[in-house]
Amino acid sequence: MNQPISALVIMGVAGCGKTSVSQALCRLNGATPIEGDAFHPAANIAKMSAGIPLTDEDRSGWLDTLCNELRTAIARGQRPVLTCSALKLRYRERLRAAVDGLGFVFLELTPQVAADRVAHRPGHFMPKTLIDSQFDALESPSQEPLVLTLNAGALNIDELAHRSCDWWSEHSLLATS
Repeated sequence: MNQPISALVIMGVAGCGKTSVSQALCRLNGATPIEGDAFHPAANIAKMSAGIPLTDEDRSGWLDTLCNELRTAIARGQRPVLTCSALKLRYRERLRAAVDGLGFVFLELTPQVAADRVAHRPGHFMPKTLIDSQFDALESPSQEPLVLTLNAGALNIDELAHRSCDWWSEHSLLATS
């Protein structure tokens, strides 16, 4: 058996359903949601809103903040579920270095589905024009340890949340209630 998972990251490109799946998962098992987008500095949001992809440098301080949020939640005895695109292996490795037993749920979907979802998502700073840059940056985590890959284009939010919850439970994460 793999290392027990202490926290989860719901990851993938914009429009894959990270926030919706995280919220549904946390309702299922009492975990604590951490919305990664809420921690972007204003400069990052302005850049994305203008249709400019973030660089690794832009993401650096944001990733540090997310690492701290995960550590703080675990120190409080919580089971955090972080939403974070985590598109590159180096971003995931940075998060893994901050928290032992970090699991990832990769919500996979096609560029066409992502673009359609983002185009119809009200009130979010991420424009449809950045979808291609997200797929260009994406390094699939499917062969990495403690990763569950789910088809976010074929499964609805409840199915994605239940499968994530079941997988987390199988990895000794969840106390039975």
